[in-house]
Amino acid sequence: MKAPAKQKPASGKPAAALIDAALTQMGWPPRAMLSRMPMLIALLDGQLKPLFCTEALLRYAGGSPVADAPSSWQAWVHPDDLQALAHAREMALARNGRAFEHDVRLRASDGSFRWHLSQLSRLVGASSDSDFEADTEDWLLAVYVDIDVRKQAEASLKDSDDLWKLALESNGDGVWDWYVQTGVELYSPRILQIYGYAPGEIDPDPAEFDARTHPDDLAQMRADRDAHFSGLTAIYSNEHRVLCKDGSWKWVHSRGMVISRDEQGRPLRMVGTHTDITLRKQAEALIWEQAHFDALTGLPNRRSLRDRLALSLQTAAHDHSQLAVLFIDLDHFKEVNDTLGHDMGDALLIEAARRILASVGRSDTVARMGGDEFTVLLNSVADAAQAEQIAQQIIANLAAAFHLGSERVFVSASIGLSLYPHDGQRIETLFKHADQALYVAKAAGRNRLGRFTPELQEAALTRMRLSNDLREALEQEQLFLEYQPIVDLDTGQIHKAEALLRWNHPTLGRVSPAVFIPLAESSGLIIEIGEWVFQQAAAQAKQWRETVDPSFQISINKSPVQFRDDAARNGSHRSWAQRLLTLNLDGSALTIEITEGLLLEADQGVKQSLQTLRAAGFQISLDDFGTGFSSLAYLHKFDIDLIKIDQRFVRELRPDAKDLVLCKAIITMAHALGMKVIAEGVETAEQRDLLQDSACDFAQGYLFARPMGATALEQLLVSVNA
Repeated sequence: MKAPAKQKPASGKPAAALIDAALTQMGWPPRAMLSRMPMLIALLDGQLKPLFCTEALLRYAGGSPVADAPSSWQAWVHPDDLQALAHAREMALARNGRAFEHDVRLRASDGSFRWHLSQLSRLVGASSDSDFEADTEDWLLAVYVDIDVRKQAEASLKDSDDLWKLALESNGDGVWDWYVQTGVELYSPRILQIYGYAPGEIDPDPAEFDARTHPDDLAQMRADRDAHFSGLTAIYSNEHRVLCKDGSWKWVHSRGMVISRDEQGRPLRMVGTHTDITLRKQAEALIWEQAHFDALTGLPNRRSLRDRLALSLQTAAHDHSQLAVLFIDLDHFKEVNDTLGHDMGDALLIEAARRILASVGRSDTVARMGGDEFTVLLNSVADAAQAEQIAQQIIANLAAAFHLGSERVFVSASIGLSLYPHDGQRIETLFKHADQALYVAKAAGRNRLGRFTPELQEAALTRMRLSNDLREALEQEQLFLEYQPIVDLDTGQIHKAEALLRWNHPTLGRVSPAVFIPLAESSGLIIEIGEWVFQQAAAQAKQWRETVDPSFQISINKSPVQFRDDAARNGSHRSWAQRLLTLNLDGSALTIEITEGLLLEADQGVKQSLQTLRAAGFQISLDDFGTGFSSLAYLHKFDIDLIKIDQRFVRELRPDAKDLVLCKAIITMAHALGMKVIAEGVETAEQRDLLQDSACDFAQGYLFARPMGATALEQLLVSVNA
């Protein structure tokens, strides 16, 4: 059975409920609440008859209830605006819910007319009630905002062109006045002055400055101008470069507005300004450059490199081509920087950047990542062989002497290489694999190229897992010390031993110190582990001094990482001295072994740490002597008690070998400086005898004993020193 039709009041007015429903559909509050709002709002039917008005609108127009309002809204609109009102109605109905804005004059209660901004919106029903939609389909909601003051100001300005232009020029802007349809454009003296022209040097033609606009800026300028002409933008606004009389380019911000149109809405006259924004653009360019380029070398920085690599990867994927990423580290740069100063270090980096650039093609990118780290992006390499050839050329170019003022300096380069798409297809993957290849190159002795392989990835995973396991090794008592005796070559007795850290992994068994010590250093675990080694060695030295040999001495290795941590925390070296006091143990019970690299990198904090240890009675032993290129230059700067000749010089020791000459020279020099000498890696009687004949003081190696536990060494001490 068909439902009965909805009833309307006899007056023909819709029921209040229907108006409330309509307002709700448009997202407005119901009539009773909306009516009290201090806004000029009306709900109109399709013939612009008011169905509802807010109290504020009725007060403005001099009406009271809606019943007393005019039968048609046109009665409240200025006669000259009726055509615009009809157009607004059609546009609002066609826009299907989106507001159409136009300016209209409304009659006030005193009979005068004031300008208002009108927002006219068609009601779009969201109800499933078809009768409701039919009743309200042409209803319009009108919202009015008083703009009479603004309109009067605009009219006043249009009537006072000279005053308006003078006000604009007083701010330093140049003014242009364009009569669009006649093709005449007038320029104020200031606008000509901005570009270096005198009055009369530029014809009153818009083509004059269009021809002087930078070619790269023309398209956007014309697009912005057309958008304003067509009414898409309220004002014309564009930034572009203009050619000055002296040949330079100036950036200007051009603003303008059409102030009159013909009956078809086409622009007749447009007035605007030019503001010189060159300094602002230069500042923006400087900020952009600082964000994307390295200030020292002028090379792209990390951020810029990533942007370029992202584009290169897209191109390579499209063209099915290859590209290569090279990670470059300058070997021994820190030594140059610390020895000769930061100015010399900066000069070296600038020259290194120039040499790397000279080694690659114009389409390639060289970036500085920070410090002495560079990255090269090689675009469109034919294969890995070509990328490796370029990398080797970079190594060769960087190996040549750097002339820094009066100094002649040598550095080398370690390079890690990864290739797209074989070694990765994403930025992070290529970076990670190049870094792994660089790690291998440095570990293999530096001054070489490392090429990524899947085995490197596996090795990196192994290092990561071992590093994680190492974090639990101390707590789970997997770490322990072994001791290798140091023999007095004159007497054959043993009064010294080196404490050597060992790791017994629960599943892998013994892990080589050459593997886990670098992991401990890179992760910072060496700080905690080093403290544990010191405590164990100090306690063992005290026991042996009390039970076996009152002068026994244990050597422990102290990593450069520990020294740097000492400097940062102002010293575990002080706590070491204090702990010896609590053990009632003399400082001579322990020797601190340091690497030659520590001396080469020594800053004031490291020097202070060494001095504090010496003052507490610790002896200082220089390990692996002879492996660095600046050994002799540093010996006189530090108080060293013992020098350990690296086993590479001992391994091939024979009567006619050059290594014997070197060993004798080291021993003689050390004795002349008041130092004792220990030879490492002695494995044959011949090596022992040659060292003894050369006046070497001590030796350690497999000839005498392998590293052993504390109990075994104690038994050896009793038998040897009896």
